[in-house]
Amino acid sequence: MMRAAIRILGIDPGLRRTGWGVIDVEGNRLAYVACGSVSSDERDAMGARLVAIHDGLARVIGDFSPAEAAVESTFVNKDASATLKLGQARGVALLVPALAGLSVAEYAPNLVKKTIVGAGHAEKDQIRMMIGMLLPKATPQTHDAADALAIAVCHAHHRTSAVIRATLAKAAEG
Repeated sequence: MMRAAIRILGIDPGLRRTGWGVIDVEGNRLAYVACGSVSSDERDAMGARLVAIHDGLARVIGDFSPAEAAVESTFVNKDASATLKLGQARGVALLVPALAGLSVAEYAPNLVKKTIVGAGHAEKDQIRMMIGMLLPKATPQTHDAADALAIAVCHAHHRTSAVIRATLAKAAEG
Protein backbone atom coordinates (compact mmCIF):
# COMPACT_ATOMS: atom_id res chain seq x y z
CA MET A 1 0.00 0.00 0.00
CA MET A 2 1.51 3.32 -1.11
CA ARG A 3 1.27 6.31 1.19
CA ALA A 4 1.18 9.79 -0.24
CA ALA A 5 4.10 12.03 0.63
CA ILE A 6 3.47 14.61 3.33
CA ARG A 7 5.29 17.93 2.99
CA ILE A 8 6.40 19.38 6.32
CA LEU A 9 7.64 22.89 7.09
CA GLY A 10 9.93 23.17 10.12
CA ILE A 11 10.39 26.63 11.65
CA ASP A 12 13.12 27.73 14.05
CA PRO A 13 11.84 31.09 15.31
CA GLY A 14 14.21 33.96 15.89
CA LEU A 15 13.92 37.72 15.70
CA ARG A 16 17.16 38.24 13.79
CA ARG A 17 16.82 35.10 11.68
CA THR A 18 13.95 32.65 11.52
CA GLY A 19 15.10 29.38 10.00
CA TRP A 20 12.84 27.31 7.78
CA GLY A 21 13.19 23.85 6.30
CA VAL A 22 10.92 21.81 4.06
CA ILE A 23 10.99 18.03 3.77
CA ASP A 24 8.79 15.38 2.20
CA VAL A 25 7.93 12.29 4.21
CA GLU A 26 6.68 9.10 2.61
CA GLY A 27 6.38 6.26 5.09
CA ASN A 28 9.80 6.15 6.77
CA ARG A 29 11.57 7.90 3.87
CA LEU A 30 12.65 11.52 4.34
CA ALA A 31 13.49 13.75 1.38
CA TYR A 32 15.03 17.22 1.50
CA VAL A 33 13.10 19.89 -0.42
CA ALA A 34 14.54 23.28 0.61
CA CYS A 35 15.76 25.38 3.51
CA GLY A 36 16.82 28.90 4.34
CA SER A 37 16.17 31.72 6.72
CA VAL A 38 14.11 34.88 6.90
CA SER A 39 15.97 37.88 8.29
CA SER A 40 14.79 41.08 9.89
CA ASP A 41 16.80 44.27 10.20
CA GLU A 42 17.66 44.94 13.84
CA ARG A 43 17.57 48.70 13.11
CA ASP A 44 13.87 48.48 12.22
CA ALA A 45 11.04 48.93 14.70
CA MET A 46 9.68 45.73 16.25
CA GLY A 47 6.51 45.85 14.16
CA ALA A 48 8.49 46.07 10.91
CA ARG A 49 10.71 43.18 11.99
CA LEU A 50 7.69 40.98 12.70
CA VAL A 51 6.19 41.90 9.32
CA ALA A 52 9.45 40.83 7.64
CA ILE A 53 9.24 37.44 9.36
CA HIS A 54 5.55 37.12 8.47
CA ASP A 55 6.09 37.99 4.82
CA GLY A 56 9.10 35.69 4.48
CA LEU A 57 7.31 32.70 5.99
CA ALA A 58 4.19 33.41 3.92
CA ARG A 59 6.40 33.36 0.80
CA VAL A 60 7.91 30.00 1.84
CA ILE A 61 4.43 28.53 2.33
CA GLY A 62 3.32 29.91 -1.03
CA ASP A 63 6.40 28.56 -2.80
CA PHE A 64 6.47 25.06 -1.27
CA SER A 65 2.84 24.32 -0.25
CA PRO A 66 3.51 22.31 2.92
CA ALA A 67 0.70 20.22 4.40
CA GLU A 68 1.85 20.56 8.03
CA ALA A 69 4.15 22.79 10.06
CA ALA A 70 6.22 22.38 13.20
CA VAL A 71 7.71 25.12 15.38
CA GLU A 72 10.29 24.87 18.13
CA SER A 73 8.98 25.85 21.56
CA THR A 74 10.56 28.81 23.29
CA PHE A 75 12.94 28.08 26.08
CA VAL A 76 13.19 30.61 28.89
CA ASN A 77 16.59 32.14 29.42
CA LYS A 78 18.02 34.57 31.94
CA ASP A 79 17.35 37.65 29.81
CA ALA A 80 13.61 38.38 30.11
CA SER A 81 13.73 41.00 27.34
CA ALA A 82 15.33 38.56 24.88
CA THR A 83 12.81 35.88 25.84
CA LEU A 84 9.92 38.27 25.21
CA LYS A 85 11.31 39.27 21.79
CA LEU A 86 11.80 35.63 20.85
CA GLY A 87 8.24 34.97 21.96
CA GLN A 88 6.97 37.64 19.58
CA ALA A 89 8.87 36.07 16.67
CA ARG A 90 7.55 32.67 17.71
CA GLY A 91 4.01 34.05 17.70
CA VAL A 92 4.45 35.05 14.07
CA ALA A 93 5.98 31.63 13.30
CA LEU A 94 2.86 29.97 14.73
CA LEU A 95 0.43 32.42 13.14
CA VAL A 96 1.60 32.32 9.52
CA PRO A 97 1.10 28.56 8.93
CA ALA A 98 -2.13 28.62 10.96
CA LEU A 99 -3.47 31.42 8.74
CA ALA A 100 -2.59 29.24 5.73
CA GLY A 101 -4.77 26.47 7.18
CA LEU A 102 -1.91 24.20 8.26
CA SER A 103 -1.89 22.23 11.49
CA VAL A 104 1.01 23.47 13.60
CA ALA A 105 2.81 21.22 16.08
CA GLU A 106 5.25 22.46 18.71
CA TYR A 107 8.33 20.63 19.96
CA ALA A 108 10.68 21.33 22.85
CA PRO A 109 14.30 21.95 21.85
CA ASN A 110 15.48 18.92 23.88
CA LEU A 111 13.03 16.62 22.07
CA VAL A 112 14.23 17.90 18.68
CA LYS A 113 17.87 17.28 19.69
CA LYS A 114 17.10 13.85 21.14
CA THR A 115 15.19 12.85 17.99
CA ILE A 116 18.00 13.95 15.66
CA VAL A 117 21.17 13.21 17.64
CA GLY A 118 19.99 10.85 20.37
CA ALA A 119 20.86 13.27 23.17
CA GLY A 120 18.77 16.16 24.48
CA HIS A 121 21.75 18.48 24.94
CA ALA A 122 23.42 18.18 21.53
CA GLU A 123 25.50 21.01 20.06
CA LYS A 124 24.52 22.82 16.86
CA ASP A 125 27.41 21.22 14.94
CA GLN A 126 26.15 17.75 15.92
CA ILE A 127 22.68 18.63 14.65
CA ARG A 128 24.10 19.85 11.32
CA MET A 129 26.15 16.67 10.94
CA MET A 130 23.13 14.43 11.59
CA ILE A 131 20.93 16.48 9.25
CA GLY A 132 23.59 15.83 6.58
CA MET A 133 23.27 12.11 7.23
CA LEU A 134 19.46 12.05 7.38
CA LEU A 135 19.00 14.42 4.43
CA PRO A 136 22.12 14.00 2.26
CA LYS A 137 20.98 16.57 -0.33
CA ALA A 138 20.46 19.25 2.32
CA THR A 139 23.02 22.05 2.43
CA PRO A 140 21.81 24.46 5.11
CA GLN A 141 23.84 27.67 5.02
CA THR A 142 23.05 28.65 8.62
CA HIS A 143 22.44 26.94 11.95
CA ASP A 144 18.91 28.37 11.83
CA ALA A 145 18.14 26.52 8.58
CA ALA A 146 19.71 23.30 9.91
CA ASP A 147 17.68 23.62 13.12
CA ALA A 148 14.49 24.15 11.08
CA LEU A 149 15.20 20.95 9.12
CA ALA A 150 15.75 19.18 12.44
CA ILE A 151 12.36 20.43 13.66
CA ALA A 152 10.73 19.14 10.45
CA VAL A 153 12.41 15.73 10.88
CA CYS A 154 11.33 15.65 14.54
CA HIS A 155 7.76 16.28 13.42
CA ALA A 156 8.04 13.52 10.82
CA HIS A 157 8.96 11.10 13.62
CA HIS A 158 6.34 12.33 16.11
CA ARG A 159 3.58 13.59 13.81
CA THR A 160 1.10 10.78 14.42
CA SER A 161 0.90 11.56 18.12
CA ALA A 162 0.84 15.33 17.37
CA VAL A 163 -2.09 14.87 14.95
CA ILE A 164 -3.96 12.79 17.53
CA ARG A 165 -3.38 15.46 20.23
CA ALA A 166 -4.61 18.21 17.89
CA THR A 167 -7.71 16.20 16.94
CA LEU A 168 -8.52 15.53 20.59
CA ALA A 169 -8.02 19.19 21.52
CA LYS A 170 -10.29 20.31 18.67
CA ALA A 171 -12.97 17.80 19.71
CA ALA A 172 -12.77 19.04 23.31
CA GLU A 173 -13.33 22.65 22.14
CA GLY A 174 -16.38 21.99 20.06
